[in-house]
Amino acid sequence: MGMTMTQKILAAHAGLDHVEAGQLIEADLDLVLGNDITSPVAIKEMEKMNVNGVFHKDKIALVPDHFRSCRTRISNRRSTANVCANLHAVTKSQIILK
Repeated sequence: MGMTMTQKILAAHAGLDHVEAGQLIEADLDLVLGNDITSPVAIKEMEKMNVNGVFHKDKIALVPDHFRSCRTRISNRRSTANVCANLHAVTKSQIILK
């Protein structure tokens, strides 16, 4: 049976001729996304492992998407700013928020 478009992309990035559902692969990543909830957890785990940097600083993006009402916006912005500062320290890359 042929592969889906997703399987073809994954196979190409893993350097394999064929992949199938449930298969574990190691693939070259174009971009890694983190948000203001998951990134602090990842940063803390990287610090525990004494990791100095990331696989490619230009292939990481932080998406702050957990803002709510005006009442919590100031608190959330401070939290996101802290996440960005930590992410910058770990990745050594520029974080731009719009």
